[in-house]
Amino acid sequence: MTSPAHVFEPSVWESPRPTKRAATRLITRQRPRMVAILPRGEAIRNFVYSGSLNEVARKVDLTLLSVMPDEAFADVLRSCSDSVIPLHEIPERHFVGSLRELLDMAHGRWLWSEAARERWRLRDAEASEPAARLKRSLMKTCCYPFANPRGLRVLSWIERRTSRAFCTSDEYIRLFQKLKPALVFNGSHVHSRVAIQAVQAAQWLGIPTAAFIFSWDNLTSQGRIMPPYDYYFVWNESIRNQLLEIYDSVKPEQILVTGTPQFDFHFRNEFHWSREEFCMKVGADPSRPIVLYSTGMANHTLGEPAVVERIGALLRGMKDLGSPQLLVRVYPKDLTGRFEQVKLKNPDILFPKIPWEPNWLTPRLEDAHLLTNMLRHAALGINIASTISLELCMFDKPVINVGYQLPEVKLRPEDFDYCRYYEFDHYRPIVESGAIGLARSEFQLQQLVRQALTRPEENALQRRKLVNKMFGDTLDGYSGLRVADRLITLARIGAENHEKELVW
Repeated sequence: MTSPAHVFEPSVWESPRPTKRAATRLITRQRPRMVAILPRGEAIRNFVYSGSLNEVARKVDLTLLSVMPDEAFADVLRSCSDSVIPLHEIPERHFVGSLRELLDMAHGRWLWSEAARERWRLRDAEASEPAARLKRSLMKTCCYPFANPRGLRVLSWIERRTSRAFCTSDEYIRLFQKLKPALVFNGSHVHSRVAIQAVQAAQWLGIPTAAFIFSWDNLTSQGRIMPPYDYYFVWNESIRNQLLEIYDSVKPEQILVTGTPQFDFHFRNEFHWSREEFCMKVGADPSRPIVLYSTGMANHTLGEPAVVERIGALLRGMKDLGSPQLLVRVYPKDLTGRFEQVKLKNPDILFPKIPWEPNWLTPRLEDAHLLTNMLRHAALGINIASTISLELCMFDKPVINVGYQLPEVKLRPEDFDYCRYYEFDHYRPIVESGAIGLARSEFQLQQLVRQALTRPEENALQRRKLVNKMFGDTLDGYSGLRVADRLITLARIGAENHEKELVW
């Protein structure tokens, strides 16, 4: 696939590049080597299925250090590199983990975003046993002095030195001494637990490291980035600005805005099915409107099966609107089976199988086709504060968010009230943009569904503005190739800069 000419122009990234003389020396030398860490199945989707790492492998000697869902995925990985090494978690000493937990708590208490406050409350509620309450109280007492920029720097310094001093294995150090990579790239910073030993081994050897900030809510909802990296790949300018604001040690030249490869599939014609083909695959009637409901995480959306069932009943009563049919995309990581009763009692509600491998929560390539066409052929989408809201807006489809709890759902203190999502830092701008409809009651949901089916053009301008603000010109199907271009450049710079400094 050939990218538009503008994608790889040097002007889109003004980070220092090698001089002409240095570039000439690079061409005459052996190609640099890069190690890409794929610590979760979604990273395989983002960087293997998108073609990103295939592009890297054209110009850099690439080694993949990856989780292995099964042998079929091993073959997929070998399609973009002959050097594939299984990634596995190396147990660390308990107090090292406790120190990281303390650092994460101090970071959250300092940041004090809406998501951080909710996490703090939930952890307090979960500590129900005396021993758990005592530990929680001690950790909170210890974290408060560090819940400020200076304290976080000090605690980060202690965590890094402690991790090195009490390292339990030199496996990855020996591996990198053998491979001599010029760059180590972590395809998902938020799934770092399995990758942390490999990343920090690279850093101890002086090898530059880079990480992809996995999602738009990670900086305000998912805790502290550990370990820190030399370079960060982000979705958009908003995330770039957040990163600079939250981490005062990060400099602008360390952040690369590329878009995210997970949306590339939506904009590639080879992933598009005709309506007839799509409806045949999911069991839908192509002549009737399709309402797409995408579910959330089971522990964060209590009562959602009842919400789905009631929406199904609502649509059955809309025969005047073409008898819309409900298509439910169950959250691929939800393995609880909580919708089985809904399926049995409501055979008219469509529940297509979501092609993910449970091991390492890995999407199969077929799911890129399926999701893209769910979005393309839906008349509207309903969800609880999902990223799919953004994806629906990309296709200019009306979006309704569920912002109410059903009366029969009784929340305990340790339960998450999903209505809080709409106050979270990452999602509040979506609500305020006017691009989506937020239903605060079942009656309001019914009104919004009717409006979306009869006047889908309403809020189209707000949807376009939101998408443009969030993604600029990165929704072109080439974010994966932009990431590849930057990785190749970083590997070449790393090879040049570290040719004499690195001691193997």
